[in-house]
Parts: sequence; C-alpha cells; structure tokens
Amino acid sequence: MSSPALADFPALLRGAGLRVTTQRVHVLDALRRHPHSSADTIFAGIRDSLPGIAAGTVHGILNDLTDAGVVRRVSLPDVGSALYELQGDDNHHHLQCVQCGRVEDVPCAIGAAPCLHPSHDHGMRILEAAVTYRALCPECERNGNG
Repeated sequence: MSSPALADFPALLRGAGLRVTTQRVHVLDALRRHPHSSADTIFAGIRDSLPGIAAGTVHGILNDLTDAGVVRRVSLPDVGSALYELQGDDNHHHLQCVQCGRVEDVPCAIGAAPCLHPSHDHGMRILEAAVTYRALCPECERNGNG
C-alpha cells in the first residue's frame, strides 16, 4: 500500500473535514513510518517530539481519524489492542507471524473489494472482507520459534 507523503497530510485532513493540527500530523507520520502500530506504540514514538501530548490524546486522534476514514483500525487474533494503518484505496489483507506478531499487507485475495463473498449474505450488503493469514516469518522460523 502506498502511503501519503508528509506534505500531503494537511490536505488529507482537510479533505476528510478535519482540522489540521500538529498532533494529527505527527500521528499520521508515525503511521506512515510504522504501519500496524497500536495507539501506545504511536504515543511512544511521538512523545519526544511532542512532549506535551498525552496517551489519551493519541487515542482520541486515532478515533477521529478512523471515524473520518483516514485511518483503518485492524483487529488481529492474539493482539491485545487494535492496530492502526493509513487508509488506502486498496482492499488488502494481512499476514501475521504467530510468534513475533509481525504484520504485513498482502493484496486482495481475488479481484476488487470486497473480493470474497460468503455463500449466503442473509440480505446484507457486504462492505469488506477481512482476511488474516497466520504464518511464521523467516526470522522466527530460523530461531526455532515454530
């Protein structure tokens, strides 16, 4: 997934109807540099450059960005808290190492969104298909963790 450049964040925020703030830009930049991060990881990554920011502020920003469709919340098995990534125009899935927790994006399994269809939709309009491939990354396999 391609991520917006730092200079694009103000336009991205305005386009989503959000006010541009230094805190929001820092959160977006942290997600650009480290996709699939938890709110606590993002907070730890930006608190040195924004000494006055609180963990609760980061959580609030992530909720606002998710509600505005700028950020995607990703819930994966065996991960204690939600992970976040920049929302792209693609419909991708995730590959998760069952040992170290490493998460990578993988292209849609078949075609375009939602790319997978259930055998019966019970009258519901399918918006998204979320697939998580659980795997063992090469480093964990080399270290005998699997």
